[in-house]
Amino acid sequence: MHNAFKQNIVDKTLYGLWLALADQYSAEISAAAGFDFLLLDGEHSPIDLRTILGQLQAIAAYDVAAIVRPPTDDPVLIKQLLDIGACNLLIPMVETADQARRIVASTRYPPQGFRGVGSGIARAARWGNDPDYMTTANHNICLILQVESVAGLDNLETIAGIDGVDGIFFGAVDLSASMGLLGQPNHPDVIAAIDRAIATVRGLGKIAGFLSADPVTSHHFIASGAHFAAIGVDALLLSNAARALVHEFRSPGAALHKSGY
Repeated sequence: MHNAFKQNIVDKTLYGLWLALADQYSAEISAAAGFDFLLLDGEHSPIDLRTILGQLQAIAAYDVAAIVRPPTDDPVLIKQLLDIGACNLLIPMVETADQARRIVASTRYPPQGFRGVGSGIARAARWGNDPDYMTTANHNICLILQVESVAGLDNLETIAGIDGVDGIFFGAVDLSASMGLLGQPNHPDVIAAIDRAIATVRGLGKIAGFLSADPVTSHHFIASGAHFAAIGVDALLLSNAARALVHEFRSPGAALHKSGY
């Protein structure tokens, strides 16, 4: 098993799409669009283990990496995600070094961790057809921790410095709420806090990423040194396009719509 995402992210900035529609058909459409990665969001969408499996299968034929965000840092769920073939994980709401160490251990086979061994019946090891899986899995997993609170920022250096943590992802929406700026992810204080955090992560030799549907903010964080950027959300793309389409026809003087079929 070779993790191309883990390799490529140190060489160039990678661009991705956040998947919140919880559907394998729309995931495959997104996989064909040319993104470097797709983020399967299990925290704020009605996704479950079987849905994630279907999405992983749907996009496997395309040259795009899959990152999976579970709803919690539950070691049992992390084990299941790894077994069905997720090798890039984004774990939300990480605030302490002890929590980060526990998460790292949950993704590693012994003696480096406590991940349960079930590769013989796991998709990740091709149901036993990959004889090298157990000896290579620990190295090939890319573990990204999401820091999205003031407490997490306060402990950022110790969290990011832990061996086995490949990078840190910054959630501006939750961070703004934690800073007393609910609903203001683009507030100058939030932007400045993330700028400083990106510099800290890079200084430790780790990768930094973020999500923003605002192009100006995205370009700013990329210029600040972010290695990977989720630059849109599938649900918002559909929602915005749907509203624009109906507005085009209902607005006075709307031009005749030309079909794209």
